[in-house]
Amino acid sequence: MARSDKFWDRKAEGYARSPISDEASYQKKLSDTQKFFTPDMNILEFGCGTGTTAIYHAPHVQHIEAVDISENMLEIGRTKAREACIDNIKFTRGTLIEFNAESENFDAVLGLNVIHLLPDRRDVLAEVARILKPGGVFVSSTVCLGNSYIRFIKLLAPLGKFMGLMPDVFILTKLKLAKEIEEAGFIIEVQWQHGMHNMVVFIIARKIDS
Repeated sequence: MARSDKFWDRKAEGYARSPISDEASYQKKLSDTQKFFTPDMNILEFGCGTGTTAIYHAPHVQHIEAVDISENMLEIGRTKAREACIDNIKFTRGTLIEFNAESENFDAVLGLNVIHLLPDRRDVLAEVARILKPGGVFVSSTVCLGNSYIRFIKLLAPLGKFMGLMPDVFILTKLKLAKEIEEAGFIIEVQWQHGMHNMVVFIIARKIDS
């Protein structure tokens, strides 16, 4: 984890200053997600970055656990939350699995722009299912390069990572992502794509109430 920590710590300030690349799609994601929220919900966002999305969602739920591996990202998030007078977000450093939440503890889990960066995504999806209450929702936004010519970035990724220019990036197709989410115990209720070649896949899935 240390190498990724250092990468995102270095990127934190620039990441916080960079504009959202597709504002219309981002606003639609917020709106679609908030349709599943109620004021008494306890939610978790892993890979929360600088906390922008958590801060937008905070007024619509009871409490948010915001988790990220980069302490620099989290510190920016804490500052932004204080400036926005948001006091129902707790920022914690670590991975989702390291967070080790109690089983069936959350009403919703968010993993935005993070799944394609994880070498252990099947374990992470299993952990999401474990910590969600039956009927809880998992919201994800994932870059799927598998059907795009950009998939050949995997040939450059080891060099880019070695030079500190990029994090790990894992190649997924939209079908593979959806299948893995369903195999983890979810039913997909919302799915749409955006971005160049529709490479970004937004999914809201509900944990099967067994």
